[in-house]
Amino acid sequence: DVQLQASGGGLVQPGGFLKLSCVPSGFPFDDLAIAWFRQAPGKEREGVSCITGRGTNSYYTTPVKGRFTISRDNAKSTVYLQMNTLKREDTAVYYCAVSAFGSGCPAPFYVGRWYDNWGQGTQVTVSS
Repeated sequence: DVQLQASGGGLVQPGGFLKLSCVPSGFPFDDLAIAWFRQAPGKEREGVSCITGRGTNSYYTTPVKGRFTISRDNAKSTVYLQMNTLKREDTAVYYCAVSAFGSGCPAPFYVGRWYDNWGQGTQVTVSS
């Protein structure tokens, strides 16, 4: 079964930080672009960030730009999402997914139908 596994979520106070990890199961994704999405209760899924296969380019949506950083370690087949200065509105289930465009992030990257291998997400709750 080929999918991605997101982990690292939890409960954090506003202004805090978390680091999420995304690991593949059943396939290597060294040269594939990977994106993070999130879905809050009662809201549609939204894109967060995307990183190209070699890690040379990354993209962010406006709500997280300057606070979140996406990175990857292909030797460990892991993509990370460092989330700083967390806000209550960041509360959501976070998912990672593989770009259907190979090593490149789609343009725009935040269109969910351009990704495959969605795995189980990880819950991030920002609350005092």
